[in-house]
This record gives sequence, C-alpha cells and structure tokens, in this order.
Amino acid sequence: MKITSINIGQERTQQRKDYVETTGIYKLPVAGPVEIKRLGIEGDVVCDVKHHGGPDQAIYVYGGADYEWWSKELGRELSPGTFGENLTISDLASLDFNVGDSLHIGDVILQVTAPRIPCGTFATRMGDPQWVKKFRKSGRPGLYCRVLREGIVNVGDEVKVGKYTGATLSISQMYRDYYEKEKAEETLRLHLAAPISIRARLDLEMELEILLGKK
Repeated sequence: MKITSINIGQERTQQRKDYVETTGIYKLPVAGPVEIKRLGIEGDVVCDVKHHGGPDQAIYVYGGADYEWWSKELGRELSPGTFGENLTISDLASLDFNVGDSLHIGDVILQVTAPRIPCGTFATRMGDPQWVKKFRKSGRPGLYCRVLREGIVNVGDEVKVGKYTGATLSISQMYRDYYEKEKAEETLRLHLAAPISIRARLDLEMELEILLGKK
C-alpha cells in the first residue's frame, strides 16, 4: 500500500438547514512533504473539537479499496479528500483492521483507534440528506488513528501494517456496536480492554457503571 494523497482542510462555512456552520471537512490534496505531529497534520483545521481531533483522532485515513466501492455505488469518481480524510491510502479497506493495528509510514507510526461515525456535517458536505444512513449501511467507515511516532510523510510513501497482539476487537464490530442502544456487559468489557480513545473509554465506563447499577 502507498499514500496516494495527503489532504488538508481550511476553515470553511456551509449551510446546515437553518444555520451556518464552520467546518474543516473540505480537504484538498497538498504537495508534500508534510509533518505529522501528535495532534495531526500541521496546518489542518479542526473546527468541531468536541467530536473531532485530539490525540486519539489525530489522523483520519480512508482507503482506495473503499473509494472504488463508493465510486461504483454512486456512479461517479470521487476525488481524494472527499470524505474529509487526511491520508488516502491505496488498496486499504477499513474493515480489514482491528483497534490497535498500526500503519507504518517511514518513521511515522499511526495506531487505529476507531471507525468514523457519519454526521450531519458529512451529509451536508456530500449534498445528500440520506448520506448518514448510506454511509452507515456501507460498512466502510475509514479509520481514526492516534500518532505513536511523529515524522514526515509524502505522497508515494509505502505503508506497512502491523497487527495488534493485545486484547482488541475488529473495526467492524466497533462500528456495529456503536449503534446498539443497550450493550451487554460482555460487549462493554470487550471494548474497554482494547486501546480505544479516552473519549470512548469514559463513555463506555459510564455505560457499564449504569448497567451494573441496574443488576
């Protein structure tokens, strides 16, 4: 696999029903090299810091295999960065990964933390009010990653995958479980044993506490 595009977003507004929002989802390819830091790519804008960005969602990756599927599904070619990803990587299919797996790009090491959950901002960017449902149903969420080792990357750089050997779960299960309103104790503990984001861990710990309190 190789990096086929590095994409950076600038602050931009878009109309969301009856209000205007500011977003960094509109990302465009840039000429490298670029530096990946602990909180992401230098110069990339994150506007909604409550739901995006931070050390556990520093980099969003989308794969060429998933883009090819979408191009056939939508009947049109999609440019790199359309889904708001920082790195577009050839041949990558997001559901082949587990939480904790790593992407090695030269000196840079990224660790997979979560699938991307579609939102209204994404739907507005795609110009499709049904986009959240379509994206969820597709099962091709892309990968949020934390940065384990900073460094410089460039288009064309080789990407190697390292499989996580500790307790974990698949991205596909994490994606499915997100939409379950009431998770079983076994499911919650499975998630908590994996190297998930701090934000997700706090939410799941609270959910487990509530569940145990009902018993």
